[in-house]
Amino acid sequence: MIRVPTLFLDPIRCKKNIAKMAAKARRNNVAFRPHVKTHQSLAVARWLKEEGVSKITVSSLKMAAYFAQEWNDITVAFPTNILEIETINSLASKIQLNLCVENVEVLEFLEKQLKSPVGIFLKMDIGYNRTGIAVDRFSVIDQLLSQMEQTPLLQFKGFLGHAGHSYQCRSKEAIEAVHQASKEKILLLKDRYQKQYPELILSYGDTPSCSVSDDFAGIDEIRPGNFTFYDLTQNIIGSNELNEIAVAMACPVVAKHPDRNEIVVYGGGVHLSKDRVEDPEDGVIFGRVAEQKGASWGACIPKMHLKSLSQEHGIVSVPKEKMQDYAIGDLLWVLPVHSCMAADLMKEFHTTDGAILSAM
Repeated sequence: MIRVPTLFLDPIRCKKNIAKMAAKARRNNVAFRPHVKTHQSLAVARWLKEEGVSKITVSSLKMAAYFAQEWNDITVAFPTNILEIETINSLASKIQLNLCVENVEVLEFLEKQLKSPVGIFLKMDIGYNRTGIAVDRFSVIDQLLSQMEQTPLLQFKGFLGHAGHSYQCRSKEAIEAVHQASKEKILLLKDRYQKQYPELILSYGDTPSCSVSDDFAGIDEIRPGNFTFYDLTQNIIGSNELNEIAVAMACPVVAKHPDRNEIVVYGGGVHLSKDRVEDPEDGVIFGRVAEQKGASWGACIPKMHLKSLSQEHGIVSVPKEKMQDYAIGDLLWVLPVHSCMAADLMKEFHTTDGAILSAM
């Protein structure tokens, strides 16, 4: 019996999402290295293996150490933190570990401290402007490539980019435009360096672009992550349909305020995060309420959404005619704005078929 906020996972939806993205990678003849930070679960990652996935992406060395229990080819798609050199050396002695680098200081440090070979991707800025080297800064790129050639333990793999600015889009057409512009930028690097490094990899990935586009010409591998679960953010962007969202938070009803057409649920920022989206009709929302359907959830209930969150409280806006449908002690199924954050906060999934899956 569910007594507290509980994150549910629908395996059927999740496996369909995985199969769909794996098929797209095969169709486009690109390697599929999914990012596993969305679910952070060995159990869910095994469903990736069922689709032939043999290598993954993570966002931290801690996550790499967790997944190294069952995976032996892992890219950490985050700038290398030299303070974690002991973890780097430990992992590199056991698996194919690939790191992201964007400055010479990190390479100089690794040159002195590494004990085993590591793969190195140069982290490139392909339009997101968060981190990475601008694709036209050839003097910096050349310096880093030259530095790696001096040290056999530093094995250049290629260039890695993330078109995270696709998250600002609100239509499939806008996503496609961002994708094409980002792809054009990273392809410049292959044109310039492939003769010198014939095996270099262009690693590219974000869930909106990988969900919407079917043009990956010149790209060697894709790294989407959120696609396993999807969420309301991806739906507003244009990446997925609501019925593809594979997780929902079951939140107990703890109070009703008919005078305000509001229900209070046990389910706040410590469960769902405080990520929000701007809905064209409902304004700022922190989650949508879906109808209960057997042991799972169905369609979203019109005009019923989380309007605000505090640490433990969630305030649900309810159509006046629906207030009498809910009693204290009922559960509301809330689709999250950001499934990655909800999964990170909850650390486990109750599946709609009765299992409990742990996460790191």
